[in-house]
Amino acid sequence: MGHTVGKPLRSTPDGSAFDPADRSFLADPYPAFAAMRHEAAVHWHSRLGYAVAVTHAACSAVLRHRSLGRVWADARPVEQFTAFNLLHRNSLLENEPPVHGRLRGLVAAAFSRGHVERLRPWVTQRAQTLVNQLAEQIAAGDCADLLATLAAPLPIEVIAELLGIPAADRAMLQLWSNSIVKMYESDLDPSGQRNAEQAAVDFTAYLRDLLTQRRKLHQPGNDLINDLVAVTDVGGGHLSEDELVATVVLLFMAGFEASVNVVGNGVLALMRHRDQWQRLIDNPGLTASAVEELIRYDSPLQLFERTATTGVTIAGYPVPAGGKIAALLGSAGRDPHAFVQPDRLDISRTPNPHLGFGAGIHYCIGAPLARIEAQAALLALCHHLPTLELAGQPRQRPGFVIRGLDQLPITASARRRVIR
Repeated sequence: MGHTVGKPLRSTPDGSAFDPADRSFLADPYPAFAAMRHEAAVHWHSRLGYAVAVTHAACSAVLRHRSLGRVWADARPVEQFTAFNLLHRNSLLENEPPVHGRLRGLVAAAFSRGHVERLRPWVTQRAQTLVNQLAEQIAAGDCADLLATLAAPLPIEVIAELLGIPAADRAMLQLWSNSIVKMYESDLDPSGQRNAEQAAVDFTAYLRDLLTQRRKLHQPGNDLINDLVAVTDVGGGHLSEDELVATVVLLFMAGFEASVNVVGNGVLALMRHRDQWQRLIDNPGLTASAVEELIRYDSPLQLFERTATTGVTIAGYPVPAGGKIAALLGSAGRDPHAFVQPDRLDISRTPNPHLGFGAGIHYCIGAPLARIEAQAALLALCHHLPTLELAGQPRQRPGFVIRGLDQLPITASARRRVIR
């Protein structure tokens, strides 16, 4: 049910909305979101310390309103998070105009040099190779982990190939990325915070060294890092070294963390909705719309914050200057005012105005590449492992903001298994 029109907004007391650390909530947050939408479009969440928008319309307003921005506040104490704060102060995701416009313009100019289309056939081939490895693992041991063999390796290899990261270094960067993104959760312990800062230190040092090597090359390679080094804006300006480092870290983390969970969460949803899996096998032409539906149905990014630069009202809820409000993207994707039968998975759903890639000026710059990866993975699974099914209970990641799995055990019938 949607929120009741005309019903007064209320502040949600402790414990009456959701606990972002509760494992039963993390396993299936959508009933709690539905209850919140029924009560109001926006709620105060005292545990998070800010308001949360839960309807599609309110979430869209949060993401698009120009008086709500990404205003970075350093992690504190600042002396303990020097590298982490540096990466975020210089990130296009954490800045507003005019800085955001300059950074995004430079990054978009580098992206526009054909990198996504250049990678399309490579992504398709790599997905097929990884799915064949998955089939071989199943044949040898009766089951395999789809996360470890396909969903995690594919986006790592794709974003690293895009950037030009040497193959030998990719696993190390993945570990650093995993540590840094844990800082986005609301309840990370001091040990996790220290690990995140050390990962930011190591990632920054690695990239500074890599950039030094690239600048010495007489014939730069055909990758995004080289184009980011070379690109200029209309005034002849370049990305500073700190901005270059922050941009590469952002692209790597976003390119990995989002895509791995689109594939992982998406395949799990299809395994639990066998009719939709069979539809995809019978009609692979639905792959593009299937990816959009899987992102809507179980959003890899559940929450995205904004800070009010001036006082603003969202769905009747006042947010004072300096106050925070977050869009609960997972709740927006299940709003019956925006989607017919929102709790039903429908891989041919159209229109599908999900907010999984954001909206407004911070819309995900890597969305086209993420779509190519997810489509390639689904097509390869349909073609090579049509009898795919769950082989055990998936293991959910403990975080709320970034929603995903740690493990997805799968198997397939040997009788109909296909490897081409």
